[in-house]
Amino acid sequence: MKVRPSRSWTTVLHLIVISGLIVEAIEPVSTSLLLGTGAAVLGRKLYHYLYETCDENWLKFNATGLKHDLDKKLYGQHVAHQVILKAVTGFMNNENPKKPLVLSLHGWTGTGKNFVSQLIAENIYQKGMKSNFVHLFTATAHFPHEAHIDKYKTHLQEWIRGNVSICPRSMFIFDEMDKMHPGLIDSIKPYLDFYDNLNGVSYRQAIFIFLSNSGGEKIVEVALDFWKEGKEREEINLKDLEVALSLSVFNNKNSGFWHTSLIDKNLVDFFVPFLPLEYKHVIQCGLAEMVSKGHAPDKEVVETMARDLNYFPKEERVFSMQGCKVIPARLDFYV
Repeated sequence: MKVRPSRSWTTVLHLIVISGLIVEAIEPVSTSLLLGTGAAVLGRKLYHYLYETCDENWLKFNATGLKHDLDKKLYGQHVAHQVILKAVTGFMNNENPKKPLVLSLHGWTGTGKNFVSQLIAENIYQKGMKSNFVHLFTATAHFPHEAHIDKYKTHLQEWIRGNVSICPRSMFIFDEMDKMHPGLIDSIKPYLDFYDNLNGVSYRQAIFIFLSNSGGEKIVEVALDFWKEGKEREEINLKDLEVALSLSVFNNKNSGFWHTSLIDKNLVDFFVPFLPLEYKHVIQCGLAEMVSKGHAPDKEVVETMARDLNYFPKEERVFSMQGCKVIPARLDFYV
């Protein structure tokens, strides 16, 4: 969890004086502006420029940017693309939402769940995932011991309440929900509900995103059925998966969503399925990774790497077992 430094106005004004960069920027201005109201106004502007604040200087939704990123960077996930774009855009354009946006992303590892969370953050916060208003929790790192679950509940509630008090448009990402202790996530249920405010704090502008491998088997089952019936994967719709996916997660005793009130009370706005990736999508990921590493895209190299990965069913080799997750490390071996 990130701890934010606090600075008094005295410190900020002191920075104005001692920073060579800032002094150079205001050098032509009369020194009288550094006195009284002028100094306060100038200090505030510099503070908002230098230090992340919860306003439009650092936080502004880019709907066009999100669409472009999903179009160009997310491979093989037409269902997730459609749901994420509509859900996030609709929520961010609503000046008075009735509840926070709650998304639950499901699918096998390497299918793009973490990547999509990153794209959402990058198109809302200027600093993306590094923003002080984006909070990432990983089950095995932040909540490792079942014996401490009551302490975790208290700390989690305090962390969310405190950070939403600072910035109503905060984002909370919970990774490895399939490894989270059942019952823990119920502790934040009041913050996800249809309340105007709780003890003076409104959570309606916040965003909660849950990432999980659970339900992946159900998604793969549907994708395989479509393939066996000779249907295109693009024919798969949200309605083919969402109900079965939510029930699968709700009844999975090894999931952090097991019998959770978040599902029981319909507080999750969308269960978003991430389909298993095919060979062609692995190629797309590989070419993009080459570019990101500063190499000229070489399809022959990427195809050699892709052929060496594992696929299922074993004979037909339709779907990748690792998705795109292993590509950054594997690609170095072939380049």
